[in-house]
Amino acid sequence: MALLVRSLGRGCLMRHQPLFHPRQNAMASSAYDEMKGYWDKNRKLQRPMSPFLFAYKPHLAMLTSLSHRVTGVAMSVAITGTSCILLALPGDFTTYFDMVKDMSIPAAVIIGFKYLLAWPMTYHYINGFRHLAWDAGKGYDIKTLYKTGYFAIATSFLAASVFVFMF
Repeated sequence: MALLVRSLGRGCLMRHQPLFHPRQNAMASSAYDEMKGYWDKNRKLQRPMSPFLFAYKPHLAMLTSLSHRVTGVAMSVAITGTSCILLALPGDFTTYFDMVKDMSIPAAVIIGFKYLLAWPMTYHYINGFRHLAWDAGKGYDIKTLYKTGYFAIATSFLAASVFVFMF
């Protein structure tokens, strides 16, 4: 029985199953040559390899999307870095808070730092509702897109101001 299975396996399966006997794809080399020719032609014509942000005229949707991503990454790095630093330093949070209070930093600088902390958080939070609406399939027409974009920016500055002057 084992001899029959082996002979059938070698005779039939190895010819028809690419899992046991991989075939050489004839398209791979011609597709590679075609792409190489395409990129060589673009280099010879001195075309850019791919468009970057500066190839497009900035518009509100592009700027709000970029700002949303940047604020998300910046907050993630800042929170992780701050918590790692506070974990490694001796003493607790109140010790360093009192140390900053004793530096007598001018009010304008403190307000600036508060805005630096409050605006990304409020903008990312408020703009996140736009993204949730987009996930639901709403707000894609240009008029609504611009209205919600301006609303998110204005509301984030207003909410950041509330947080800055409240605390």
